[in-house]
Amino acid sequence: MDIEFMKPVQPHVFKALKDVDIPGLMKCSPDEIRPIIPCLVRMALISPLDITRYCAEAKKDILTLLSGIDLVNFIVSLLSIEFHVLEADVKKEQQMRQKSGSQCIESTLIPNIINGIASDFEQSDSSRRVRLVLSELLQMQAQLVEFNQTKNTNADYTIKPSELFDNDVYLEEITDVICISLAEIPNLLNICDVVEVLLYVNKGPSIISWVVANQPDMLQEVAESLVLNAERSEEGGIRAKALATLCAVFPPIAATIRAKAASASRLPSLVINLTLTHHEDDLVSFISGLLLGSDQTTRGWFATFLRNSHKRGKGDGHAALTKLRQELLIRLKAATAGVDASALLRLYCALRGIASIKFQDDEVAWLLRLVTQKPPPTPAGVRFVSLSLCMILACPSLMAAPDHEKKAIEWVQWLVKEEAYFESTSGVTASFGEMLLLIAIHFHSGQLSAVGELVCATLGMRVPVRPNGLARIKQAFTQEIFTEQVVTAHAVKVPVTANLNSNIPGYLPVHCIHQLLKSRAFSKHKVPIKNWIYRQICNCTAPLHPVMPALVEVYVNSILVVNNKGTNEYVNKPIMEEEIRKVFRNSIFGANFDVKNKSITPMEIDNTEQSVEIRLEKPTLASQLLLIYYLLLYEDVRLSNTATLLANGRKVKSYSAAFLSELPIKYLLHQAQKNQLSYGGLFSPLLRLLATHFPQLSLVDDWMDDQVFADMSRCYVDFNLSETTINDGFLNIDDNPYKTGKVLKAMLSKNPTDIWPFAEIFVKYIKSVLGDKVPRHIQELYREVWLRLNTVLPRCLWIMTINALLDINGMGIKNVTITQENVLVDPLQVLRCDMRVYRCGPILKIILRILEASLAASRSQLSRHLLDKPLLEKSGQLTSDSEREELKNALVAAQESAALQILLEACLETPDDQKKPELMWSLREVRSIICSFLHQIFISEPSLAKLVHFQGYPRELLPVTVQGIPSMHICLDFIPELLSQASLEKQIFAVDLVSHLSIQYALPKAMSIARLCVNTLSTLLSVLPSDLRLELFQPVLKSLERICIAFPSLLEDITSLLLQLGRICESQASLGHCWNDTPILGETAYVDSERQPETKVLVAEVLSRDIRVTMNEIVKKAVLNDKLY
Repeated sequence: MDIEFMKPVQPHVFKALKDVDIPGLMKCSPDEIRPIIPCLVRMALISPLDITRYCAEAKKDILTLLSGIDLVNFIVSLLSIEFHVLEADVKKEQQMRQKSGSQCIESTLIPNIINGIASDFEQSDSSRRVRLVLSELLQMQAQLVEFNQTKNTNADYTIKPSELFDNDVYLEEITDVICISLAEIPNLLNICDVVEVLLYVNKGPSIISWVVANQPDMLQEVAESLVLNAERSEEGGIRAKALATLCAVFPPIAATIRAKAASASRLPSLVINLTLTHHEDDLVSFISGLLLGSDQTTRGWFATFLRNSHKRGKGDGHAALTKLRQELLIRLKAATAGVDASALLRLYCALRGIASIKFQDDEVAWLLRLVTQKPPPTPAGVRFVSLSLCMILACPSLMAAPDHEKKAIEWVQWLVKEEAYFESTSGVTASFGEMLLLIAIHFHSGQLSAVGELVCATLGMRVPVRPNGLARIKQAFTQEIFTEQVVTAHAVKVPVTANLNSNIPGYLPVHCIHQLLKSRAFSKHKVPIKNWIYRQICNCTAPLHPVMPALVEVYVNSILVVNNKGTNEYVNKPIMEEEIRKVFRNSIFGANFDVKNKSITPMEIDNTEQSVEIRLEKPTLASQLLLIYYLLLYEDVRLSNTATLLANGRKVKSYSAAFLSELPIKYLLHQAQKNQLSYGGLFSPLLRLLATHFPQLSLVDDWMDDQVFADMSRCYVDFNLSETTINDGFLNIDDNPYKTGKVLKAMLSKNPTDIWPFAEIFVKYIKSVLGDKVPRHIQELYREVWLRLNTVLPRCLWIMTINALLDINGMGIKNVTITQENVLVDPLQVLRCDMRVYRCGPILKIILRILEASLAASRSQLSRHLLDKPLLEKSGQLTSDSEREELKNALVAAQESAALQILLEACLETPDDQKKPELMWSLREVRSIICSFLHQIFISEPSLAKLVHFQGYPRELLPVTVQGIPSMHICLDFIPELLSQASLEKQIFAVDLVSHLSIQYALPKAMSIARLCVNTLSTLLSVLPSDLRLELFQPVLKSLERICIAFPSLLEDITSLLLQLGRICESQASLGHCWNDTPILGETAYVDSERQPETKVLVAEVLSRDIRVTMNEIVKKAVLNDKLY
């Protein structure tokens, strides 16, 4: 009966109407065009906008097509009613329904129904039929609105079935009425709302397909509305059936509906059915995309649906899942090893691991048949084997039966035998052999979670790998396939990966070696691994593989850190210095590693293991960085464990400071910093180790200069640089400085590494830059070139510069050469330079940079010495590490304070400075440079400021230091302690320092310290003998004057002190004029007169005169000063 009354819309009819293909419609039979007659009648009767001849002919063809069909008269009668009156009544009906809801029994469209709506429909004319249908639709729409509002609170509420739609015989005419109404009053009736109502009537999907067929342009909108209005819990049902019917009417819409449903996480059974019906070709890829895609919401939604449908065992979801599994099983039976089979295996893994679907017996059998196939040696074959191996581990049910288990183990054994052939033939670097080895390593070490992570990473999904499910396969791997000894022996023979970088996917030999080193398998079975690691380091390129830093770390630990289980454990050998030199000898720093110029000590030669012969045309930056990381980490771990190593009686290799100084550590680290995308995993640990062990290479100024140089754009200078041109430029520096400037500018225009070969000859002429006739511009250019070279091999450059500036004139010493070791022991060697340096600002800046680095290196070397020579026996003069640490700190403080005292002495004015005005300007610049340097030192180490001021320095430098060093205010903290010293000289220095600080920093704290100084002087006045009075008070009179200027509130105290001192002096002076007073007062009471030569005057007279002068100055500058601020 369904087919008789509501025939389905044929796809070719829908397409012809959608495309307005009139010739195509003419070929259709009356039964086929029955659903679209309302649309065709309107096309034939309504005047078109298109008045072309083609349109007129098409209209005639439609009339011809409709001729002889009786139903056309019914449609014409529907079109003849007064729609403007109907529209007004429909609007009133809608408003009434909005106010009263579905409970309202009155109707504007149909005032009274006598014999039931179905009978009334049969007996009514066209106008009343339209009103009846619209009234019923609006009534159901009101019910639907109430249902949607109360479905969460009132579960018993349901939409009542429609009596009118229950009679199949009326459905076609009702559908015609709906189609005409939607076309004539579109402002009040929305097709999407009507379609939602039709889902709840008899034959709803068929009616919807007819309605949409009459408005083919609305298909997309209707389909999307049906999808989006679905409930999240709605798996299929009548809505899915309606959408499937629409897809049958117009198959191309199936892809859009499926995509929309998947993105909105709606109607999962429809998604499966549409894929099985219309898109079988992408079944595996589409279902895999839903389960393994990047959208977490979609993954969770679809996996939950599959899991629930599998558990429920009934319903639309279970029926769709059953169809899916049947189709997948058909494909599984026909599958052979390859790309398609790999995709199918991943889908089955996802169904098992993510959707928790248990495999049936036939699925297990056919899966095992596919998994244990022996694919051809191609990249696709390697990928298939890796996935198959992971599926065996992820799905233990494949090995539940004994015969299945036997078959799987035999297949794994075949893999072990064929692995090398596969790798050589397929050309794939990351073969499944490494994964087999890695799985075996994890099984031996009992790291089953690591096996699970390996499986998940290979499959590309998170699947649960339960330890109890791995018990049998673990036993097979560890006892039958790979014993631990076989694993270690096999691993060391695996060739290293050529050009290893992070872009190589999969599991590589380096993963296996890393895991074996971590589990100490090589040490346990005494398998040497040093040569393999060295080869792999030499075969690394950018971007750096993330496992390599971890590999270096575990390798270093395997050399130095002994397991607690036993001290007789086999340890790996470290990489020899000569092997490291081979790598750097072929780099841009090859000249520094020339064997002819280096003498190798017997300690550097390891006779127990042969050096690796490896050909390196040009080592990569990755290899050099890894070797630097190895060396720094080795020394760090060695120093940390020295006490343990010595206690166990182990002698381990130590890389010499001279060897480490040759390495371009800083240059390589800056290269890593510039390209952190490629070396990000190595930059941070390298920087940490560098700051710890080589603080001289991590100075802030150096990093800032390097950043500036990197940002600067170099101007090209057309100049041929060679040793000859550099020699000529510097030999004529006094007569032709332009030539020198051209050479220096040419050096600045090149990369630092390009000009490094000329570093030695460049530094050789540094003394010539100190000449009086050398322009300042040339000196600045020289400094800039030196700073560029400082970014390459700074330690070598420092030693060359120190030796070039070494001042040995008049000492009778020839061929004196300072080495790196000399500077580490005595960093003050840096300041034994030509005295002209202390009047040449640019070159002095170079010396201060070297001095700062040398002091840092010396500190680091002393700390290293303490770690290198631990205190094992608590006997002798030193009984604790704290005493050694105190002695080290004392030595460091002595060195650094001595350096600062030398620099302060350089700030003193000399007779030569007074003779030459240009030197006075240089002196001002030098003082500024040295004060900036001292400021940095004082800020980083405030205790050094205290030590320098307790030692004291010439008081004429106090105005320079107080004004030039911004951090001098910290001296206020320790001046009371300095005042309490017994030495008069230190007390005078303290008062003078306070006076200058008061002028510079007129702070409350400075005022309290100044008051303390005045009180101290008052106390000393009453206790000092007369012969020491002049020695103390004459130097501090100027200081008291400055204090008064800074703090007028102290005038009263200071005036009182001066008056008391003046009275004492006057009294003493009056005694001095008595007869024969020399025996009374003594010789110390007299000093030479400044006014009358060869005569003596009393000390008291001199001091009294100075007090008067001081009082006059105080009155003039402090009391009568009208300048308040």
